[in-house]
Amino acid sequence: MISRSTWLHLRLPFSFFLLPVFLLALSLVFRYDPYRIGLVFFILHFLLYPASNGYNSYFDKDEDSIGGLEKPPKVKKELYWVSILLDVAALLLGLLLGKLFVLMAFIYGLVSKAYSHPAVRLKKMPVTGWLAAGIFQGAFTVLMVYAGLTGEGVSALSTPEIYVPALLSSILLLGSYPMTQIYQHDEDGRRGDETISRKLGVPGTFHFTAVFFAFADAGFVWYFINYRDPMFAWLFQFAMLPVLMYFLGWYMAVRNDPGAVTYRRTMRLNLLSAFCLNVFFLVLTIY
Repeated sequence: MISRSTWLHLRLPFSFFLLPVFLLALSLVFRYDPYRIGLVFFILHFLLYPASNGYNSYFDKDEDSIGGLEKPPKVKKELYWVSILLDVAALLLGLLLGKLFVLMAFIYGLVSKAYSHPAVRLKKMPVTGWLAAGIFQGAFTVLMVYAGLTGEGVSALSTPEIYVPALLSSILLLGSYPMTQIYQHDEDGRRGDETISRKLGVPGTFHFTAVFFAFADAGFVWYFINYRDPMFAWLFQFAMLPVLMYFLGWYMAVRNDPGAVTYRRTMRLNLLSAFCLNVFFLVLTIY
């Protein structure tokens, strides 16, 4: 039996925050294969992501709140081996989807491990760690999911209809990722991790995110007008409005009281953002 501590550190519910990437890739597919959709979804959200969460938790050994886990229990060696087994299972099942998907899943796993492993620890490198998270959790994953859903090769991934929204997903993540670190400055400092958010400071993190969100928003508007239906450009603004309102409200609260930077407020922003994006990309997929 897997211990409760290990189950918690796999953070299965946290995959909801990364679901928009899967749904964005799904919205790019025009011939749906239920078998491939189910298999890619299972590999990503029940194997690859939990393996990454568990592996990083094992080496981070966090004592304060982490994404999706307000009071993390102490990690056990079991967590390390379970995360490795989940990675192996993801690759073996991925063979059913094609060599390209397996190769990309393997690369994703390596990069995610490098984030916290002491031999590399990208988390200590503010810019490199930020770029790695934004690129590989965004564009790289969109292309990987698309390859798994369609079985197509590299040439299909190089068309603008596919790589443009993939790149935009990375711009969105490069903006939102520092916000996920904003409440961890003290613990990161004690451990010697210089994250991008810690480097920017609290006000700087808000400003940085706002700039990247503006770029991502403009990019998606351009994409929908040129490659999809202009109606979605307006719908995207409507979908993101609750996120923008919460973000601005939190920003004003922080200006008046730095203590307003908390784990719970961060998770509320993540949850609201994920919910709005999931609904939007689901509508885009169905349309």
